[in-house]
Formats: sequence, C-alpha cells, structure tokens
Amino acid sequence: MQRWQPRLRALVRHPEFARGARDMVGVALGIGAWGLVTGMAMVKGGLAVWVAVLMSLTVFAGTAQLAVAPLMASGAPIWVVWATALCLNLRFVIFSVQWRPYLAHLPLKRRALMSFFNADLNYVLFMRRFPEPRPAPEQIPYFWGGVLVNAGSWHVMSLIGIALGHRVPSEWGLGFAGTVALLAMTCSLLSDRATWLPALVAGGAAVVAYALPLKLNMLVAIAAAVVVGTVIDHTRPALAKASP
Repeated sequence: MQRWQPRLRALVRHPEFARGARDMVGVALGIGAWGLVTGMAMVKGGLAVWVAVLMSLTVFAGTAQLAVAPLMASGAPIWVVWATALCLNLRFVIFSVQWRPYLAHLPLKRRALMSFFNADLNYVLFMRRFPEPRPAPEQIPYFWGGVLVNAGSWHVMSLIGIALGHRVPSEWGLGFAGTVALLAMTCSLLSDRATWLPALVAGGAAVVAYALPLKLNMLVAIAAAVVVGTVIDHTRPALAKASP
C-alpha cells in the first residue's frame, strides 16, 4: 500500500485531475438522478436488496441494470437477461477501440481497471479534451478525475435509491424524472447527423417494437441504431472523397 501512496498523491495533485473532475460536475446531477431512479427501480421491480446492491457496485451500467432487473425478477430465461445486457453494452466495445491509441501502452492490469470505469460521459469528455489519438502524461489524471465524480455520483445515488426503494411512493413519479434526466444528458451529446440520426431511428424503432415481450424492443432499437451509425461511418469517407 505504501508504494502506491506517492503515485496516488501525484495523481490527485495533478492539474488535469481537477480539470477532469470539474468537467464531469456539469453532468453529475443527471447521472445522480439516473442512479437514484435505477436503484429504486431495481428494488421496486422485485430484486432483493442485497442483489440490487451487488449489481449496483459490480455492474456499473445503468441502462443494462434497469433493463435486466425486471427480467430477473420475473424469472425470464437467463439467455434473455444476458442477451439484453450484452446488446445494451455493445457500445463499450466501440469505446474501447477508441481508447486503444491512448491506453495501449499501459500494463494490462491498469487497462482492465480503467475499463471497469469506462462510461459514456467519461468517453465523450475525454475525447473532447484529447482529440489527438496518442498517449500523453496528462490523460491518466484527467481520466481518474472524471471517474471520481462520475462513479461517485452514480454509486452513492444508486445506493440511496436502493435504500429508499420501498419508502418512496410510486405516485411521486421519480421514474419519469429519471427518464427526463437521461434524455437531457443524451441530447447534450448529440451534435451532428452521425449522432442525431441513429438516436432518432433508435427511438422510432423502440416505439414501433414496443409490443414485443421481455423488453425486446430495446434490442430492436439498438440494432437499428448500430446499422444506421455503421452506414453513416462508411459513407462519410466516400462523400468526403467525392466532394471537390
């Protein structure tokens, strides 16, 4: 433990650590609201408190947690639970590919630890701060500064939601509030056609396939968004070459 203290102290004192934390503060309120609603939803959906706590601390993927909790509580086939979580988390594979030029030089254990805290907003803010895909000494402090706020707000509020799950009346409509918070965070990340179009297609597909059982409309929405996003990524270079 003592040999890690100087490294930890240097990491926290680095100016980029504070900058990463400050950048994440702006969206921490939405993350916390979503964590609160997810924690409450897991308990209200029928999961035992200890299972909800274990999932909150080890899964760290709010959308997947919210989707699979009612499936687990209703006794859905395990393949449906795993398939739902896998499809909802496929975006992290894409994130990991984008992280590779920055982190490939690090030891495997450090990369594995960082991959656990890889989250949507960490990814977006990091790429905005470091658009050049090459490693730099200030990237690691910036990453962990953002993680401190992101993971901290999520875990704390999720655990509070679990603790309050059976005490807060359903009439308060916190589920709707959490959905609005998530939508606000999502809309703030949509900046061009490559992001808006897949989001609109995913929303439309989810509504059209709403009647499917076991929340399979989510899988349909994800598949539709991935297809549209892939098409845009492949056509954009061709369009750039064709333009004068």
